Amino acid sequence: MITLFRLLSRLPLAWLHVLGAILGWLTWLLSPTYRQHMRENMLLALGPAEAGRVRSAAIAEAGKGMLELPKVWLRPLAETASRVVEVSGWELVEAASRRGRGILYLTPHLGCFEVTAQYLSTHAPITVLYRPPKQAWLQTMIEAGRARAQLHLAAADLSGVRGLLKALKRGEAVGMLPDQAPRAGEGRWLDYFGRPAYTMTLAARLVETGASVIMVWAERLPAGVGYHFHLQAPSAPISGSLEERALQINQQIEALVRQCPQQYLWGYNRYKRRRSSAEAVPQDEKGVRRAAQGLSGD
Repeated sequence: MITLFRLLSRLPLAWLHVLGAILGWLTWLLSPTYRQHMRENMLLALGPAEAGRVRSAAIAEAGKGMLELPKVWLRPLAETASRVVEVSGWELVEAASRRGRGILYLTPHLGCFEVTAQYLSTHAPITVLYRPPKQAWLQTMIEAGRARAQLHLAAADLSGVRGLLKALKRGEAVGMLPDQAPRAGEGRWLDYFGRPAYTMTLAARLVETGASVIMVWAERLPAGVGYHFHLQAPSAPISGSLEERALQINQQIEALVRQCPQQYLWGYNRYKRRRSSAEAVPQDEKGVRRAAQGLSGD
């Protein structure tokens, strides 16, 4: 698989997107479970009319997202960053940097979410939360592709969370996928597109540090010409109780998805049930709370 990824990384991005669109349709046709998740999630979030309008594009875009990974991960960073051909909202980064309280980048499974941290790392250090995969070969690929000079990885455990907090304390940036289903005991059941979804609370916890929150996603442009990098402030300050903040983040993600629904990863099983997902605050989360409060000076 590593050899295959290396070969794919040498193909033009436009070719990878053509092949990816084919792969997307094959996955749709051959996997009933994937097809069911995609249909249900799109209908729930968009309604029948809009889901029908964007379905074909969403199937193809999901495949493009899979086959562009070798290009993003295995090519030199300068080449990867150069594929960002348009940027909107960079003034938010400049303003947040002047505040000096760190930046919390929230990137949903929208567009080419793998290129966001890569591009941001060319401007300043960033620490990104990730969940180590079960496959050893994929772990090797992730470490090779994501660990750049100023891009640091933090595993999704208590030590990784401490790494995120330390980065924020230094006034640096951290990033994460806030629409990723957390492990049992690490989330709350909150509304997401009109249905309860087990939602991570870590992003809401990190808001307590006083870090500037920026929503970011990379729109995949036609014909493999590159990506449009979107940076947006939340429509309203993230505030209130832990659950209120986490719900507000869900709502901000929904707003981003509605901007470009055809490039959201609808096949991701966002509503999967977590065994023993009790509502009590786990010990790891209590530790995060204490650390965050120490950083915010409360």
